[in-house]
Amino acid sequence: MSIEIKAPTFPESVADGTVATWYKQPGEACARDEHIVDIETDKVVLEVVAPADGVLKEILKAEGDIVLSDEVLAVFESRAAASAAPAEKAAAPAAASASASAKETVQIKAPTFPESVADGTVAAWYKQPGEACARDEHIVDIETDKVVLEVVAPADGVIGDILKNEGDTVLSDEVLANFLVGASGEAAAPAAVAAPAASESDEDGVAGPAARKALSEAGLTAAQVKGTGKGGRITKEDVDAAVKAKPASAPAPAKAAPAAMPALGADGRIEKRVPMTRLRATIAKRLVEAQQTAAMLTTYNEVNMGPVMELRKKYKDLFAKTHNGTKLGFMSFFVKAATEALKRFPAVNASIDGNDMVYHGYQDIGVAVSTDRGLMVPVLRNTEAMGLADIESTIMDFALRGRDGKLGMDDMQGGTFTITNGGTFGSLMSTPIINPPQTAILGMHKIQDRPMAVNGQVVIQPMMYLALSYDHRMIDGKEAVQFLVTIKELLEDPARLLLEI
Repeated sequence: MSIEIKAPTFPESVADGTVATWYKQPGEACARDEHIVDIETDKVVLEVVAPADGVLKEILKAEGDIVLSDEVLAVFESRAAASAAPAEKAAAPAAASASASAKETVQIKAPTFPESVADGTVAAWYKQPGEACARDEHIVDIETDKVVLEVVAPADGVIGDILKNEGDTVLSDEVLANFLVGASGEAAAPAAVAAPAASESDEDGVAGPAARKALSEAGLTAAQVKGTGKGGRITKEDVDAAVKAKPASAPAPAKAAPAAMPALGADGRIEKRVPMTRLRATIAKRLVEAQQTAAMLTTYNEVNMGPVMELRKKYKDLFAKTHNGTKLGFMSFFVKAATEALKRFPAVNASIDGNDMVYHGYQDIGVAVSTDRGLMVPVLRNTEAMGLADIESTIMDFALRGRDGKLGMDDMQGGTFTITNGGTFGSLMSTPIINPPQTAILGMHKIQDRPMAVNGQVVIQPMMYLALSYDHRMIDGKEAVQFLVTIKELLEDPARLLLEI
């Protein structure tokens, strides 16, 4: 199979690059991830590696040529294409018998993306052609710039042809694969059995991108790791377990050490280059956009958390017992205080749409959740109608689903105001960045005992710094300060939250 080798995607500040050095010539064999060419920009030298085991077929850009972002440099012939032919022939009878037993063939399509999402990327296939699937079984992940969407099997049957491989970009409702409804799992058994044997020499068939990367970093091959994933696929956790068990079973020879070493940078020092995920790239773009387009500034205050802490300590056990184990935390008090303050200062609850100011008659508060994939902001809807228990249970659900990558687009769309809590990580003070098109965001921080003057006496009190970043185009300084003072007063006297005074 011929593969195009392309120049890296240059950042916005880099217009083009120059082909510096080719380390392979047409006809020479290359191993997967082997360094084959350098692209020099005005800032760094970028390495381009072989996409698979194979042969460099044709060089289209010679040394010294100017290349643009993602421009084709050469044509590469994958060795897997030739070796896959016998396997395909061997699998043909099984596929034929599976087709014969199938009631119908249906198309597996990408989900329907909302208007704000242009496309997605095939992140991981959990089933391969010929493998049997049960109805609603998870078969492929589609990663967008906001969430990872799961696609499930439409019925009992067998995966047919996969049309979109891992890493491919797909549009809304685009066909990903063919599915043989009602095909027998036994018919596909020979192909399923033969697949591991054929893939022992090629990690692609038994490990996804994350696992292959972990194997490369650990200096291991797929044959050295036992896969516990679906269909025997190797997961990143399997690689981590193999690395931990490695010293106990058999020490690695000294010559194997360089295989686990990261690549050397242009100055000869060790560096590691990891592609930015779509989610993190979108987060970065939105944060930079917020700073460039909004007249953003931050006002600070501090709140005595003693009254809330005393109330929580007094009622937390009864609260959990009454509300089916839901724990009483601090975030629910902040959400209720912010909701009341938003009612009093509508401009803080508004958004900017072009030259229009949109005032919302409801309070939808986003709560920033940190996950392995990046920062996500699921939204609590109509917080004016929610109780403390409803808020706490919903936030816990968001945290669990965010950790497992199960948050949906509907969970994160909209929102009229955002609260972020850096205090959980020990932050004493920070300046949060507005989440467009919202006009303000509240930052919570670490609770720390500090000496405070109370009625002429120095008293140690649990204090928290609050930060409100706001868009001065929409909110005047007076409103921003009064909004923050209102939250402070409500938290220092929680009874006012119940009395709405």
